[in-house]
Amino acid sequence: MTFTHKFESIMKKYIFILNALELMSKLYVGKRVEGVLYVDQNTGRLTFKAYQRQPRVRQKDELLKKTPWGWLKASVERVKRFSSLPKDLSLPEKLAILDEENELVKQALIESYIIESV
Repeated sequence: MTFTHKFESIMKKYIFILNALELMSKLYVGKRVEGVLYVDQNTGRLTFKAYQRQPRVRQKDELLKKTPWGWLKASVERVKRFSSLPKDLSLPEKLAILDEENELVKQALIESYIIESV
């Protein structure tokens, strides 16, 4: 099958956009808009519906104890411990600091569980 004209198979389609003003304002700012393009069953029109994504709001971690070389925090599901030591310390000094930090963190955990249980 050969076409006599180059663009004989091109058709014009109009797309119905839900929340058009909101979507166009995002496009003018230069943001990308994700959504779904479908044929509406009721009207038969080609329709674009943007996703209404909301940013997740994450609860901040509670600081249980600030240690000289780090911290101990509690999130909703986890207890987090962080330590940062300088590289110029010798191995025995680093190990001694880590042992002290462990004792401080253990005491802080015990205190937090005693407070929670009361």
